[in-house]
Amino acid sequence: MSKFPVIRAREIIAFLKHLGFVELRQKGSHKFFKHPDGRTATVPDHRGEDLGRGITRKILNDIEASQEDFMKWHTDN
Repeated sequence: MSKFPVIRAREIIAFLKHLGFVELRQKGSHKFFKHPDGRTATVPDHRGEDLGRGITRKILNDIEASQEDFMKWHTDN
């Protein structure tokens, strides 16, 4: 598998919303999302900065989505 790309918070937020997650609250630069089935994710939204690959993988694990799912959605949008 090739190296996972560095992405911005707005990209993972758009993916979460595409999957049905809604933003519940924000504390500072951290946005908290919840899915109707109970899955949750916290996204650090530091404007102008990229998310680290580790943070991106952690968010995808939290929402039970694979890197392949994200990349397919990312290339289609």
